[in-house]
Amino acid sequence: MKHLFVAFLCIVANISFGQILKPVKWNFKIENQKERSATLVFTADINEGWHVYSQFIEDGGPIPTSFHFDESKDYTLKGKVEEVSDVIKGFDNTFEMDIAWFENKAVFKQNVEFNKSPVNVKGYLEFMVCDDQQCLPPTEVEFDFNVIGVSKDNGVVTEKVNKEEKAPKTAEKEENEVKILAKADDVQEKEEKPSEVKVEEAEKIVIEDSVGKADDHIVSGSDTPKEEIEDVQEEDNSLWAIFVAGFLGGLAAIFMPCIFPMLPLTVSYFTKQASKGSGVGKALIYALSIIVIYVVLGLIVTVIFGAAALNALSTNGIFNLVFFLLLVVFAASFFGAFEITLPTSWSNKLDSKADRGGMIGIFFMAATLAIVSFSCTGPIIGALLVQAANMGELMGPAVGMFGFSFALAIPFALFAMFPSWMQALPKSGGWLNSVKVVLGFLELALALKFLSNVDLAYHWEWFDREVFLVLWIVIFGMMGLYLIGKIKFAHDSALNYLSFPRLTLAVVTFSFALYLVPGLWGAPLTAVAAFLPPQHTQDFDLYTATLNPGAHTSKADDSEPRKYGEIFHAPLGLKPFYDYEEGLNYAKKVGKPVMIDFTGHACVNCRKMEATVWPEPDVYSKIANDYVLIQLYVDDKTDLAEEDQFYSKYSKKDIETIGGKWSDFQASVYNANSQPFYVLLSPDEELLAKPIGAIYDADKYAAFLNSGLEKYKERK
Repeated sequence: MKHLFVAFLCIVANISFGQILKPVKWNFKIENQKERSATLVFTADINEGWHVYSQFIEDGGPIPTSFHFDESKDYTLKGKVEEVSDVIKGFDNTFEMDIAWFENKAVFKQNVEFNKSPVNVKGYLEFMVCDDQQCLPPTEVEFDFNVIGVSKDNGVVTEKVNKEEKAPKTAEKEENEVKILAKADDVQEKEEKPSEVKVEEAEKIVIEDSVGKADDHIVSGSDTPKEEIEDVQEEDNSLWAIFVAGFLGGLAAIFMPCIFPMLPLTVSYFTKQASKGSGVGKALIYALSIIVIYVVLGLIVTVIFGAAALNALSTNGIFNLVFFLLLVVFAASFFGAFEITLPTSWSNKLDSKADRGGMIGIFFMAATLAIVSFSCTGPIIGALLVQAANMGELMGPAVGMFGFSFALAIPFALFAMFPSWMQALPKSGGWLNSVKVVLGFLELALALKFLSNVDLAYHWEWFDREVFLVLWIVIFGMMGLYLIGKIKFAHDSALNYLSFPRLTLAVVTFSFALYLVPGLWGAPLTAVAAFLPPQHTQDFDLYTATLNPGAHTSKADDSEPRKYGEIFHAPLGLKPFYDYEEGLNYAKKVGKPVMIDFTGHACVNCRKMEATVWPEPDVYSKIANDYVLIQLYVDDKTDLAEEDQFYSKYSKKDIETIGGKWSDFQASVYNANSQPFYVLLSPDEELLAKPIGAIYDADKYAAFLNSGLEKYKERK
């Protein structure tokens, strides 16, 4: 639990400040150098207000400083690393234990004996640094001492500053050479990456205009400094989408049988207080407590997974399969197959604490509501957290839970302020169970999206667009039959007549099911295209052939086989390349600019762009005729050929899949990891326009393509 708290501090530090903090600088030197022995000295210069922890900290506390030496027969470590600086000790209330740390400067020494001269003593140290408000993640720093034996004690012989982060000790093949396309207005030297101190310390990367040309500085695609490109402003703001989804989920939860009947009882409790003002105040505290409880739940999910893990979950095939199974279980729960409940003892304990009164009592009343209503809200919360995690946003779970709890808390506060409104509420009854069942149908439909993601990522090719649409047509058709009383579930009451709201919802449901039917013959279904498998998975497609018959008027070798062409399938009859180098070489051959489309199998916005914007004549003709399209899938799980695999100094990971290669390429070169992400380049890799994300206005997207073409013509 204490380590979880440390992780939380690290995440909050990164979220809050959004900059690279380096409060510790390490210096290494050699002392007492003799013919067959020497003393290695590690010195940490620590910025004011920060502290580094000692090596000697018990389990359950912060991360201690540690030293790791490569094994070698050429030298022997004599004793353990000694702490030379004065250590500060004290009791830490956060960790509830005695800890030791260093401020301003920390010096460590290790005695070593060697069998030959010279000898290299290599390894790495790991440390954690904190101040009074934040902690930075544990950091590894490599060291490499070149020890030369001497006959006499000459004191300090060598000294160097080493800030090299840990990297593998084998030389890996690295590919994807690209020119660093840089930016604009302020010409400045880019800060060198720690892992490149020895290799690139004399090189300079210029920042110039976003449509300008960079210096001829070539680096490997797996070792590319980030390009300083402004954050892409997408029309579809993911966090707002998560908030809205959470808010709608909260509104739906109000009408669940576990919550709706409690609404008048809870409100009457507050309105019967000694004074109206006191009752309203307590109701507001109750509503605020609901929000706090659910937002904390979202923050816990954020702390456990973190930004990188949430983004990885959104494209990971295994987790998408788990998400699919979870949503099916939640749907079955809503259908009445079983109830998902928390232990009764939890609610009993919270209920007893709620009797204390005061603000603490009101908070526990809200906590009791959350526990007791879990059988109804659990599947909604689960689906919301799954969707938030799948979108890859760091604060997505917390934002989603805020939207959910905000909607759930509104009626408790409003009805306490305006008790007369309670008379307009419908009475509890069988319709509450109908709300659960309808949500069950919706969760079952949503689950299929995650199964489709898995099918696409692993190229199973059995869950194509027709299969998906048939299942959706059946699900929504059955939902319509349920709404008109032709299908009943275990806990349903007798339906003697159709109410107007129920009839209206049935009409909407049947209409939606019929809207999906033309999709079986290839109709684009733009309203839901983002959730459907790509158009190219359609076996019987009458639509794509109607798109711009005059497209593809380029040279005959445009139809030659593409690398990875047997794995990926082109959208809308286009003829993209799936390998950056191959596409770039073709662009040089035919003299056309390049459009890079960083995309993904599980990318909802990518499918929406391909279905709603790309088919527009002005857009389609430019992509098909004026650009060389290169589609790079960042979530594909196909293994790279062994000779193409490499170690990325950017991500500090072995890159073994096609998706990993292009994901690393996008992040290291363009400082972006969201999809879709569109980049316009000349064949010489000049940036022709500022990269953009999803834009659902076809005119604006066409203007983006035109700007690249105009810039390319100016430079020819």
